[in-house]
Formats: sequence, structure tokens, C-alpha cells
Amino acid sequence: MLHDIMAPDRALPWLALAAACGYLAGSIPFGVIVARLFRLGDLRKIGSGNIGATNVLRTGNKLAAALTLVLDALKGTIPVVLFLGWGDLAAQAAGVGAMLGHCFPAWLRFRGGKGVATFLGVILGLSLPAGLMACATWLVAARLSRISSVGALAAAGLAPVWFWLLGRLEAVLTVAALAVLVWLRHHANIRRLIAGEEPRIGARRP
Repeated sequence: MLHDIMAPDRALPWLALAAACGYLAGSIPFGVIVARLFRLGDLRKIGSGNIGATNVLRTGNKLAAALTLVLDALKGTIPVVLFLGWGDLAAQAAGVGAMLGHCFPAWLRFRGGKGVATFLGVILGLSLPAGLMACATWLVAARLSRISSVGALAAAGLAPVWFWLLGRLEAVLTVAALAVLVWLRHHANIRRLIAGEEPRIGARRP
């Protein structure tokens, strides 16, 4: 049956279904939900206004930030893993959907996060070794610079390289496309980095 579903003449609707399921999972605004549960206020009106873990951390609540990070990663990993049984293309479609859902959630007027945690979750689902290497890249770059966006840009930029080096060539283009999305979502951070104005990890914004 799986062979019939993913036959070339029938694959597109099923890939669209995988992407739609990924989008629904990715669009859950865990940062906003966690901030409310911890009575931190409306996350969209705090710090940078971003709905991700880095902005939650600016509230000073490390537990809430860690929980947001894990949940945002899982909403990328779970759809990918669930659709792996349908093949690599279906898993990749689910991952793309999850990223788009996080970055452009319909429930928040398509104003979502920058996608770093969800990106890492997606690539962990596609390839655990490559995903772990990307996570390590983030940790090293963020620790050395003390700037979250530097870690994010480094992890996204090198993720396609890790997939290529590990022989996961079928996913390189998808991972590269998602990495470009992460970089585009960080356009303001890149400008601040160039100007030397990017805040360090944990720094609060007015």
C-alpha cells in the first residue's frame, strides 16, 4: 500500500498532506503558551516580540525558556518522524511544513518565530547524527560569542554541509532551503551584528 501511495502519479497529494500536518504542528505557538502559563505576560510585547525561546529567556525565567526550546524543537521532530514511514520525501515535506508553521502561523496573523529550534528539531528527525552536529555547532558558536543569533546562523549555515558529509544527499537541498529561511528570518539580527549592536544571551530589552 505504501508503494502505491508514494507512486509518482499519486505522491503529490500525500506530500501535501504531510506538509499540512507539519504546518499544523509547527504553528502551535509554544512560546506564547508557555509565557502565559508562567504568567510572564504576552510574549509578543516583551523584548524583541519574537515567540521563540531566546525571547522567553529575556524575561529572566530560564525554566520557561528551556521548556519553549524543547517544545519548539519537538514540533519539528515529531511530524518528520511520523512521516518517515512514508519515505524521505514525505518526512522532508512534513519538516518544511513545520518550519513554515512556526515562522508563519495562521493563528498569529502569520507573524511567528525565526525557526531555529524547530529547524534543529526537523534535522534531528531527518538525521540524528547530522542534527547533533548542527546542535553542537550552535552550542559552540553561541558559547564563544555569547550571542544566540551567531549560534543560530552558524548551525543553519553548516547543517547542509553536515548532511552532505554524512552522505544524506537526498535531504541536502531541503535542509539548505530551510537554512536560507532561518537566515532570512534573522535579517534584523544580521544588521545588528554588523553594527555591533546585537544583544548577548540573556540580556533584557526594554
